[in-house]
Amino acid sequence: MTLPSPIPVSGPLRVKELNPAQVTAILGNDPRLIIPIGTCEQHGPHLPLGCDTIIVERMADDLSAEYGVLRAPTVEYGVNVDTERGFTGNASLRKKTLHRMLNDLIDSWEATGVREFILLTAHGHDPHQEALATVITTAARVRVVDMFGVNLSDLLEGQREAMHGDEVDTSIMLFLCPEMVSLDQAQDYMMSREQLRRYRRGWLTVPSGSAGSIGRPSLASAEKGKRIYERIYSKINDLPRIYNGLGIAILSTPRGVMSDNEARAANVGGEVLCRVF
Repeated sequence: MTLPSPIPVSGPLRVKELNPAQVTAILGNDPRLIIPIGTCEQHGPHLPLGCDTIIVERMADDLSAEYGVLRAPTVEYGVNVDTERGFTGNASLRKKTLHRMLNDLIDSWEATGVREFILLTAHGHDPHQEALATVITTAARVRVVDMFGVNLSDLLEGQREAMHGDEVDTSIMLFLCPEMVSLDQAQDYMMSREQLRRYRRGWLTVPSGSAGSIGRPSLASAEKGKRIYERIYSKINDLPRIYNGLGIAILSTPRGVMSDNEARAANVGGEVLCRVF
């Protein structure tokens, strides 16, 4: 008689490293699935193209290990910000493509027992976030967690919020993977708050005057990255208790203004106007 494989007792529970019986047993204890969603996008000459992916994978692994929640294989591509000049290696999906891909993946996982999906991302581009916020399920709950939706202003010196290849990204990468950071090549480039808003919406491209990053990466440090990462981790830990499933996103869609739940039910996408908790 063949005995079933034991469930790992430590470390992240990565779906790709488990067999179907193990996944079934884990879902029987906790029917949630963390899906890390990254990008393949330049963040300036000092950071790797997979910066967002590396950060979100580490967070997903840490959450999975602490709480015994399944962790899906990483979605390595997202909706990138347009740039005025080309960057070798950049690879982006259209918002509709990312949305449809996630719908297909989530449909498969829901059919085999997942009852809550946690879509974890470290990419603040609005079209990317909208693709995540409007995924459709039959009955399962979907929660989108933007790692950089946390207030970090008191931990920063040269900026008040997360930007792109900036003091935040660079500090976290110095903490997690210092060997991948070329800090001597970091170049600062600041935008006004209005320019930053338009940039995130996709109405303003990364200017040709920028090396690719937005913000002040020259002020980054590993110590700062450790504090930033721990702040984000503690806030994500608080999400289930603070929001308790009551938060909603309000979207502008071709059928009018809807909540994210209504948009999923109507199978329509749109632009996120605000989030209410």
